[in-house]
Amino acid sequence: MSVYLVGGLLLAYFGLLMLISSLQTNRRKSNEVFFLGSRRSPWVVVAIGMVGASLSGVTFVSVPGMVRSSDMLYMQTVLGFFVGYVLIAEILLPTYFRLRSPSIYAYLNERLGKCSYKTGASFFLLSKTIGAAARLYVVAIILQTFFFDRWHVPFWVTVSCIIVMIWLYTARSGIKTIVWTDMLQTFFLLTALVLIIVGVVRSLGASPAECWQTLVADEHFRLFEFRDWHSKQHFVKQFLSGIFIALVMTGLDQDMMQKNLSISNLKDAKRNIYSYGFAFIPVNFLFLSLGVLLIIFAARNGYALPEASDKILPVFATQGYLGGAVTIFFMLGIIAAAFSSADSALTALTTSLCVDILERPDDSRLRRRMHVVISLFVLGIIMIFKIVNSGSLIDALYTITGYTYGPLLGLFAFGLTTRRPVWDRATPWIALASPLICALIQYLSTRYLHYSFGYELLMLNGLLTFAALWASGRRQSRTPHFVRP
Repeated sequence: MSVYLVGGLLLAYFGLLMLISSLQTNRRKSNEVFFLGSRRSPWVVVAIGMVGASLSGVTFVSVPGMVRSSDMLYMQTVLGFFVGYVLIAEILLPTYFRLRSPSIYAYLNERLGKCSYKTGASFFLLSKTIGAAARLYVVAIILQTFFFDRWHVPFWVTVSCIIVMIWLYTARSGIKTIVWTDMLQTFFLLTALVLIIVGVVRSLGASPAECWQTLVADEHFRLFEFRDWHSKQHFVKQFLSGIFIALVMTGLDQDMMQKNLSISNLKDAKRNIYSYGFAFIPVNFLFLSLGVLLIIFAARNGYALPEASDKILPVFATQGYLGGAVTIFFMLGIIAAAFSSADSALTALTTSLCVDILERPDDSRLRRRMHVVISLFVLGIIMIFKIVNSGSLIDALYTITGYTYGPLLGLFAFGLTTRRPVWDRATPWIALASPLICALIQYLSTRYLHYSFGYELLMLNGLLTFAALWASGRRQSRTPHFVRP
């Protein structure tokens, strides 16, 4: 595929995003518009856009590739996601709407105290920066490896151009623009997914019915694991992990919940969560099915699979194995993925930094400056991530999440399920100690018990934080900060 065509698609797509941004921009450029879109976002638009924001380049590339090592067992986690979304809709959303704050972490200030509030916001900033950088890295490295290396364009230039583009169309209206651009990006992602599957089916030279029978009969079409308890893919571990991953990566994530808070009322926000959560199941099933079909295609034609799972789809889609049309659809999906997760992440990070950390929610000039600072910081993390990355990126991302989102899970779980006060000043130390203890437990368990924690590490981390917060309640200050939720 011509580098000129890739550049043309990228510029055309960016032009479309800028058009949407200009249509959503009005004379009111206040922080209320940037943070919450004046609370006028249509719930259907938000629901569609959240699918694309959740998928990102990580899902688009890594999920089809992970089939080779873990079959389709990721669906167990996906089913757990839906239960997590139900809990978000029924427990977390009512709490956030009651607060009427642009930041969801304001709840921690009300319930536990200022130190807990700052701690929660800080862990979000750390977690989201790493996550946004990882997702954008997936897309940037594909563009770099398969296309821009031909022009000898440095990797940092490729990433910088993408981040500058994102900053340009989000700087003016923030979340008000993003709910619409995310819907467009979801459309391109899902269209690319379906058309790539169609291209693979045609390349196999069989009818859709025959391909389905071949898919179901393949050894990699394994959806559940109930026998091997020591396996990271055991159903109970995967399902429970899915619940808690959804809770922390959506329900306790300023990025995802900020879009819900831009909806005018709680009822429509719940509709958004249920619709988005249900749609996530068939979409991930299609991604995993694509992975199985690619393995079948490679075996029938004698093609060697790339050593790295993350490269299976990019190699077959860009090297002409499946035809030029599939290459174009893949590039459209990758370009959409490049923007879909990073744009809302930059906006959410800017919101949390201004509202939670700096406590200046009405300062528009400061918000514009912090938007630039956050963009530069994400760029730096991507460059670091490029150096240290290895293995399947989606596993790496969820492992990082288990360590950094665990304290957030413990803080919110403690606040919502108990009425016990805490020693607020000890909360930052508790939040730092829990991940370190988890890392030590993981090391000892792997070395001496030959058991390695998987996604369930997130639950352990949250439990340790919860227990430490409970214990801290015994030692209170003379005027403990405690407000009944």
